[in-house]
This record gives sequence, C-alpha cells and structure tokens, in this order.
Amino acid sequence: MPIGTTRLRDSLTIAEARRVALAAQGFSCPDRSQKVTWAHMAPMIRRLNLLQIDSVNVVARSHYLPLYSRLGAYAQATLDERAFGQKKRALFECWAHEASLLPLELHPLMRWRAARARAGDGVYKSMDQFGRDERTYLKQVLNFVTRNGPTVASQVPGGGKAEGGWWGWSKGKLALETLFDQGLVTTATRDGFERLYDIPERVIPAEVLARDTPAERDAIRRLLDLSARAHGIGTEFDLRDYFRLPIADTKTALQELVDDGTLIPVTVEGWKPKAFLHRDAKLPRKAGGTALLSPFDPIVWERARAERLFSFHYRIEIYTPAPKRKFGYYVLPFLNRDRIAGRVCLKADRQTGVLRANASHHEAHADPAETAAALAEELKLMAGWLGLSEVAAGAAGNLAKALRREL
Repeated sequence: MPIGTTRLRDSLTIAEARRVALAAQGFSCPDRSQKVTWAHMAPMIRRLNLLQIDSVNVVARSHYLPLYSRLGAYAQATLDERAFGQKKRALFECWAHEASLLPLELHPLMRWRAARARAGDGVYKSMDQFGRDERTYLKQVLNFVTRNGPTVASQVPGGGKAEGGWWGWSKGKLALETLFDQGLVTTATRDGFERLYDIPERVIPAEVLARDTPAERDAIRRLLDLSARAHGIGTEFDLRDYFRLPIADTKTALQELVDDGTLIPVTVEGWKPKAFLHRDAKLPRKAGGTALLSPFDPIVWERARAERLFSFHYRIEIYTPAPKRKFGYYVLPFLNRDRIAGRVCLKADRQTGVLRANASHHEAHADPAETAAALAEELKLMAGWLGLSEVAAGAAGNLAKALRREL
C-alpha cells in the first residue's frame, strides 16, 4: 500500500522501514528466473539513479552487480553497450556517489557540480588546486583531446609517469581527471578498466547536451527528491550522501521538499536521527529476496544506514592487512528475505572456472543451516552468470555441506 498519501502515519517500526527501503531499491521479492533484457535493466537503473564504479574485479566489477542482485542473470555486454557504446548509449559517467554511471536524462542535473569545479569550488580540493596552478597545461591537454579524440593518460604530452600506488597519478592523469571533474571531458569508453577521455560533444548525444541547464538550487532539490525516492525512507545524511550533495544546499532543499509534502518527517523505531519518508514510497507486505550484494550496492554502501536498517556491521577489508581481517578480502553481504543473513568472502577463479567461497558467516539472528542452504543455491546461480562451472567452499562447515547436498 502507498504510504505518504496521508500525514497520519508518522512512525514506523524497524521492520516496516526495512521493507520500505528494500522495495524502493527494487528488492520486491523478484522472480530472477526470467530472461533479462535492456527492457528490464533500464527501468531498474532509473529506479537506482546510478551504478557506482569500482576497479576491484575479484568477483565482478561493482557496477555489474546491483542489476544482477535485483534482476538475475543478464549479459554484461548489454550494460557495456549502453554505458560505453557509440550507437546505443543510454548512460554517462560522472562523479555522483563516487565515480558512477547515470542515465543520460540526469545529465542536466549534474552540470552544477562541474560548474562549481570550473570555478575552483569542486568536491576534490586537490583538483581545484591543480586547476589553479596548471591553467596553461590544462588548456594544452584539453586541446590535445579535442584534436585527437579518445585519449588515455599515457598519451598526454608532458604527462610524466605515474608514481606508483593507487592514487600515484601522473601529471597527465591528474590533468585529465581535473578536466573530467570540470565537465570539459567525459568518458568515451573504457579499455578494460582504463578510462578513455573525450570531449562531451563527441560522447553525449546532441539532444541531451541541448537540454536546458536547471538552476543549481533546482537541480539539487531534484537530486534530493530522486535520492529520497531511491531510499524510500532515510535520514538527512542518507539522502544527502546518495549524490554527495553539499550540506547547506541539502538543508535548504530538504525543508522545501518537506514544505511541499514530497517528504514526510517520521520517526523509526531505534533510530536517533529523524527520518524522512518519500510520499510515493510503498510499504509492501513482503520485500527483499535472495541476493548477494556488491560492497558498493546502494542498500549497504552507507555503512551506518546498513546498521540502522539491518543491524549489520559491515566494513570492506581490502586494505586491511590479512592477519587483521575478520571476514576476508572481498566480502559480499547476503540478503535473505528482508534481512541480511550473512556474508561470504568470494573470488572468481577464472583460470580454473571456480567460484571460491573462501569464508562464510551467518548473522546472529539467522539460522545457520537455512542460511547456508540459501547461500549455496545463490552461489550456484552467480557462478553460472559469471561463466564459472563450479562453486567450492572449505571441506567443513554448513556452506560446504549445503553445496554437497546441492550437487
């Protein structure tokens, strides 16, 4: 039933808040056995607003996983074509919730952020400083890309060499990223994971570039509305964090959305901060499903929200030294019905064709055997989607037993 059509409902239980959030995020106990095409993928992306990009490929690149979690097996090439293809492009890349793929219709709403960066007031102060210190060099790099088309960092004249490490960017890479932040170049495509930059006029469809640019205040208010729709229910921080919106501007937009009835202030059982319910949110009798989640899935990427909604304490341990890791290197939360029931450290061993569950843990509220059985089935489905022929776990434990029963 829709909630938000009446102001009489001003409090929710935590179970109700979970169902609202899961339904808003597309987890409405879906049938993931259907053949998934772009006709299914496109509305789901519009529901989520964005797919966060991350370089780690231990299982699959992060932007592929949210659609799989909600819809089931689909051809990754279909998403590639819509994100980076020349003829059927439907998405563009920009800084939103970190680097992300967004539907093209949101392009006008993101222009304010690039305009701020060009004015030296961007999100990334190191790029702002580089823009001030290297104005002449930035113009040279932009001219190079304009003349030569899709460009990787190593092709930029005078770019130097990377210094090593994840953020050890060369001067040329930093110049391209600064131009990207300023909206003067965009992602033409990716070679593996390496970004190729080009000017927007050769990448973004002309009809999209021709659309009016909304006033900054209107764009931020609209993005906050979209964030609230995607959340269903959330705190001020939750709603701001979705698109990484500025604090002061969010407060103004939030009050305007409350005043016009788009957002309804509510209390949620166990939450200290006030919550805001979108007027079009739904409270279904059931929500959730069975799915492995990317560490950068919107339902868990804000770790404090995951704790409030699911009592699920989650931290990614990639950068934690191995002896200090509690759960493993690359750990995916496991959603079972409307709770996160466990987590599993996964690796897609592509050389041997095996999806390796190096460690698995169930949450305190979850039945160990039931969770293991559901997880075993889900791992088999994921292995098939990834083109792997086998799932392997340790010799002992509930998951290994469940996998043997599946076989």
